[in-house]
Amino acid sequence: MTATRGLEGVVAANSAVSSIIDDVLTYRGYNIDDLAENASFEEVVYLLWNDKLPTKEELNDLNAQLAEHATIPQELIDQMKSYPLKDVHPMAALRSAVSTLALYDSDADNMSEEANYAKAIKIQAKIATIVAAFARLRNGQEPVQPKKGLSYAANFLYMLSGKEPDEISETAFNKALVLHADHELNASTFTARVCVATLSDIYSGITGAIGALKGPLHGGANEQVMKMLSEIAEPDNIRPYLDNAFANKQKIMGFGHRVYRKGDPRAKHLREMSKKLTGITGEQKWYEMSIQIEEIIKNEKGLVPNVDFYSASVYHSLGIDHDLFTPIFAISRVSGWAAHILEQYSDNRLIRPRAEYVGKVNQKYVPIEERA
Repeated sequence: MTATRGLEGVVAANSAVSSIIDDVLTYRGYNIDDLAENASFEEVVYLLWNDKLPTKEELNDLNAQLAEHATIPQELIDQMKSYPLKDVHPMAALRSAVSTLALYDSDADNMSEEANYAKAIKIQAKIATIVAAFARLRNGQEPVQPKKGLSYAANFLYMLSGKEPDEISETAFNKALVLHADHELNASTFTARVCVATLSDIYSGITGAIGALKGPLHGGANEQVMKMLSEIAEPDNIRPYLDNAFANKQKIMGFGHRVYRKGDPRAKHLREMSKKLTGITGEQKWYEMSIQIEEIIKNEKGLVPNVDFYSASVYHSLGIDHDLFTPIFAISRVSGWAAHILEQYSDNRLIRPRAEYVGKVNQKYVPIEERA
């Protein structure tokens, strides 16, 4: 056996959920460009879980089920109120809250195909409510209940602010959800599949995935991008900031990708939304600074933006707190995690790789009295 660091290039599973081939991302065979321009997030959820786009009747049924299950138990709200709200990172709160959901689901350990699909709907419906509720609670506000008749994207923005979003904001957020929904066998998805391959429940799989997404080398990168932009603050500071980062061999978040070599196909959609939204808010500097940074990194390091780079200024323009960027990533990615979990259950085999041992050999036990 020969180990490959980070399992780079290792094919660990067969999957029909999504693919990245020659720098083209598809969900169930549909090009991400096609879906980003035309599909609602709810359509993408149905596609990922059912291997086809929904009919109008099927989409209406899914929307009805998402609306039915969007509320969260009062006990969970009370629990979140007990969190150290001013200090806890939203991803840590989300991880705990999703795990807690299982306690209020009588079918949590029911492993039938029907029950697992129903639980996927429940988690997808409730995760947006959890994130919005946490965001309000830490600001001393009561949660806003989900509103029937709104799209998934509009409902989250409504629960966050208490106001129904305008069409441009809804469209932008819907597109971001579509673009983040799935991404083949990334770190969090692999975590979810490893977890449920033991025949653990879907809540455990999603909780594990959230834990993996929390890291700055995965979902946490978009938050770090906005942190960088905020620290730079003005265009004149870009060059000295980057020179200092280069000199200290600091990673510039939002650039490069383990899989894509010619560029992340999702980035261009968010770049356009960033341009539009920053223009509307009168904060074009975030977009203009991002463009300048992109040019410098591309010319001097040969790296191009990934999905995280422009999603930061998009979410900022929507008035979303910076540390909520990664939980929002999770809101979208639950759809992909659930698709992979359901696929894993359908043809399961315990995922148990081997390790190449590089430690000491031929060691002999020495009584404690004789040890130096």
